[in-house]
Amino acid sequence: MENKSSKPLVYMTRKECFSSAHRLNNRSIDDKTNCQIFGKCNAIHGHNYTIEVTVKGVVDVTTGMVLDMTVIKDIISETVLKSLDHKFIDEDVPYFRDNQIVSTSENISIYIWKVIAERLPTNVTLDSIKLFETDKNIVIFRGQFA
Repeated sequence: MENKSSKPLVYMTRKECFSSAHRLNNRSIDDKTNCQIFGKCNAIHGHNYTIEVTVKGVVDVTTGMVLDMTVIKDIISETVLKSLDHKFIDEDVPYFRDNQIVSTSENISIYIWKVIAERLPTNVTLDSIKLFETDKNIVIFRGQFA
């Protein structure tokens, strides 16, 4: 039953693609152990990633929108695509290079969350980052920490 004082919460998703190279390698351990842990992914290789960025919010009574889709499109373009598209993630992206973070899909999704969340207008909340490394390998991050 609908509560007349409540406002519907609507989820919106924007989908984008980018291509990047990376190497699964932990600089704090030796080469042999890296090869054992990461196998063939310890070599430099690339992916055509797809991301789905989902935000949630209340529909504005004036515009009829939670958020103009061009706003989220521009945020993704300026943060994610500009920093990751056609880049070698481990060397070209300071977040991974300077912090020595292994560029797994899990860590890439956390990075994407961080750069998008800080740019969103206050009337919407980031709900999830869904990162497709391949058609079969998908990671979802919802901003939760254990």
